[in-house]
Amino acid sequence: SGFSLLEAGCVRFKNTQNILAKNLLVVTLGFLCWYIIGYPLAFGVTTAREPNNFAGSNHFAMDGFFDEMTSFRNWFFQGCFCATGGTIVSGAMAERTKLKGFATFTVLMTSIIYPVVIWWGWSGGGWLAYTNEAGEFVSSVGPALKDFAGSGLVHMV
Repeated sequence: SGFSLLEAGCVRFKNTQNILAKNLLVVTLGFLCWYIIGYPLAFGVTTAREPNNFAGSNHFAMDGFFDEMTSFRNWFFQGCFCATGGTIVSGAMAERTKLKGFATFTVLMTSIIYPVVIWWGWSGGGWLAYTNEAGEFVSSVGPALKDFAGSGLVHMV
C-alpha cells in the first residue's frame, strides 16, 4: 500500500486510478504467474543427472509442496520479491502505457524474466556453470551469489 501511495502521488490526478489498478494487477496476475511457472523456474532444483544452466525445472504449480510445509512460506516470501520487481517498473511506466500493455509486461516479468535471472544469480548453477571431471555441477564464477535480502537482483531486474 505504501508503494501504491508513492506512485499515486507521482502521477497526475486523472491517472491515479490507473496506477493503482496496475499495482493491483501486478499482485494478482503476477502471483498467478509466479504460482504456475515463475517459482519453478527460479527455485525448482534440478537433479544431479540433469543439470540445467538456464532455469529450474520442478515444483510447477506447487507440485510437491505438501511434502515440506516450509515450501509455502518460501513461495510466498519470494513471490513478494517478484511482485516488487513488477511494481518498481510500474512506476517507470506510469502515464506511458495502457493497462493491456502493462498486463503483458507483468506476465512476462513474473513468469520468465525475473525467475530466470533469479536462477542465474541465486542457484549457483546459472549459465556460467559447468560439470567438472568428478561430475559435479560447478559455477565458473565461484559460489552462489550472497545477496542480502535480495536487494541486488530484485532491483537489477
